[in-house]
Amino acid sequence: MIRYFELYREAILEEAQKLSEKGILKQKEDVFYLTLDELIRLLENRLAGDEAIRRIDRRKEEEKVYRNFTPPRIITSEGETFNGGVENKDAPPGALVGIPASAGVVEGYVKVIRRLEEGTLNKGEILVAPYTDPGWTPLFHSAKALITEVGGLMTHGSVVAREYGIPAVVSVENATQILKDGQYIRVDGTNGYVEILEDKKE
Repeated sequence: MIRYFELYREAILEEAQKLSEKGILKQKEDVFYLTLDELIRLLENRLAGDEAIRRIDRRKEEEKVYRNFTPPRIITSEGETFNGGVENKDAPPGALVGIPASAGVVEGYVKVIRRLEEGTLNKGEILVAPYTDPGWTPLFHSAKALITEVGGLMTHGSVVAREYGIPAVVSVENATQILKDGQYIRVDGTNGYVEILEDKKE
């Protein structure tokens, strides 16, 4: 099924490239702001190009608003949400506390990536992200450890970190805001906390 999705994506991008060359779309990637029905109607001249552009622009603005939302830690199948913090009495003072998701302790330099398309990860850096999904998996080849703001033992980042044998601490509140690129930290994936080390490696 996933292989077919890639074929569908390639076909959609081919059509989007033609629409972009005709000046109907500003760029081919804008096609992903349209529904499949809208794309078909646009290709068949049943949806005006100006109207399509207005819909795309409106949806881009809506996306900006949604990206500023902070997801709750837990959503039940009934739609209830919970935002309670994670506690760890064994964590050192000042440590960032989360859920231990993949065992091990490492030290290294932070690389914060909030959106997959906006960042690259160098070999040996510690990946700090809001969350991960299958699209993020290639970054795990380079990551020395993983820290995410949301997640549990069976979420994507936790499972893949264990497969790759790298320490992971998930559900660290505001990790992408507190941690900064280039900071030298210790990630304790066994006990579930992150320490910002004062002495930086040169």
